[in-house]
Amino acid sequence: MAIIAHSVLLSSSCRCVPRLRLSVSGAVASMDSGGSELNRSKFLEFPHASAAQRNMMLGLISSVDNRLGSSLQGCTLPHDVQHFSAGPASASLQLRPGIPSSQIDFILESWIHCKLPSDGALNIISLSAYLKSSTNAPHLVVELIQSTPTSLVFIIDLTPRKDLVSYPDYLKAYYQETNLDKYRQQLQALPGVKPYISPYLYFRALVSPTAIVVNIDAATGEAGNIEEIIQAHVEPIAKEILQIWMETCACPDGNTDEVERVYLVERDRVLRKNTVDVELGSSLPKLFGQELANRAIEALKKYYYG
Repeated sequence: MAIIAHSVLLSSSCRCVPRLRLSVSGAVASMDSGGSELNRSKFLEFPHASAAQRNMMLGLISSVDNRLGSSLQGCTLPHDVQHFSAGPASASLQLRPGIPSSQIDFILESWIHCKLPSDGALNIISLSAYLKSSTNAPHLVVELIQSTPTSLVFIIDLTPRKDLVSYPDYLKAYYQETNLDKYRQQLQALPGVKPYISPYLYFRALVSPTAIVVNIDAATGEAGNIEEIIQAHVEPIAKEILQIWMETCACPDGNTDEVERVYLVERDRVLRKNTVDVELGSSLPKLFGQELANRAIEALKKYYYG
């Protein structure tokens, strides 16, 4: 979950004081051998997403499965972490580790839903992919964040794992030669689409120069409605960028020596630790209560801490 979503969750309108309640489906799933399939199916329903958001995410996940499925294991999270709810909030998490011969460390797919006191709802849908230290290729993040019917924050980036000033060949290989910046330019040229400037300097230092971090505002009517924008523009761009990441980052053979692997392990550890400790550690308890949040965070630490 990006730090932008974290900031939304911490806003006063999103602070829930839930009565702890584990979802019945998650509890039942934990007791039968088909629990993983049941939770996978439940995740793929995207029950709180709009039709356009659901179609987009199902398309991206299908592309991942078709191209990388043989390199991934099934979800290895505990059943009661794969799907859970508390009061007005619910979440579904699917974490799939890469097989030993894969360059993929793990892929995390998730959605979080919370009803707001204003009668609206916060919906966050994410797909994040982390690579192993056997390659220095960028990670991937895709995220949709919506708390009002007429506006949406969309994030997609190939997150760099090396300093782009010190390593110009890295910048050239993954960002210039792939022509990623054209997608950012295309999206920001649309009416109602503007760059979203995060107040968090850490987030702004983390993403690449070609990152798409935009706010899509359809309140004026000039840009059409959110569904039309996602279907006509956001989804095609997301699919193309995902394809670039799979072909140039996830599939090629490893390219690092022992010295660089040590550096990447430490750099990735710092990044992932911040995700768990700062982002999830602050936001999940406000949605699900401390006990349930701790259960999810402890399960994720196994993978994020390495």
